[in-house]
Amino acid sequence: MGKEKILAQAARPIDLFEERDEAASAREEAALREAARIAEALLFAASEPLDEAEIARRLPDGADTQAVLQRLREDYAQRGVHLTRAGRKWFFRTAADLGWVLAREQVEQKKLSRAALETLAIVAYHQPVTRAEIEDIRGVAISKGTLDVLLETGWIRLRGRRRAPGRPITYGTTDAFLMHFGLEQIGDLPGLEELKGAGLFEGRLPKGFGVPQPSDDATLKDDEEPLEAEEANALELEFLDEPEQAEEPEGGEEE
Repeated sequence: MGKEKILAQAARPIDLFEERDEAASAREEAALREAARIAEALLFAASEPLDEAEIARRLPDGADTQAVLQRLREDYAQRGVHLTRAGRKWFFRTAADLGWVLAREQVEQKKLSRAALETLAIVAYHQPVTRAEIEDIRGVAISKGTLDVLLETGWIRLRGRRRAPGRPITYGTTDAFLMHFGLEQIGDLPGLEELKGAGLFEGRLPKGFGVPQPSDDATLKDDEEPLEAEEANALELEFLDEPEQAEEPEGGEEE
């Protein structure tokens, strides 16, 4: 009997530790739930996608922003709206299979020309890239109107100027590009093997040529310098005001 009492007493601290662990876990779960409720309210009230930094600023001290957003994303995974990320911005979007419910009228979308699609792809994979570099990759001159269209859609932006003779403008993609094409980050663009698997590329690449790993890091590269705010606005107005040039067949200008 004395032996049984000793064993029982030895077991008590272990039970206490387990109770403490369970209490701590319960507190952590409650804190995570409350932080997720706050993030949910912020995202629903926002008129545009919210940056992670802004969400983190409004959460309770010590909250793990990534864990909070992941919990919220899982909570909405089977609902009519889904929590979606584009770059470092988060927003609610109607579930893809329910889009027809909200469609009231058929809107005919203007298709991009082949030249515009090729230019957009080059910017996405090779950014930051200049107009001359786009032309070098495509092998034909690019008309001013092609860049105008992509700037008007909001899918590309003026990044800065290349530290080179003439200080040419550099271009990059935007969060609107990610949102439109359903990408969370630019690295989700398909690589060479994925393009082959989808039947989008069947030929052989020239020796030494490959599909680059895209990066849309907003930080300017060592060979870039920033645009002044006034200069950027003036350049955008110049793009929009300039009349579109007629595109010439391949061999001179683009198709």
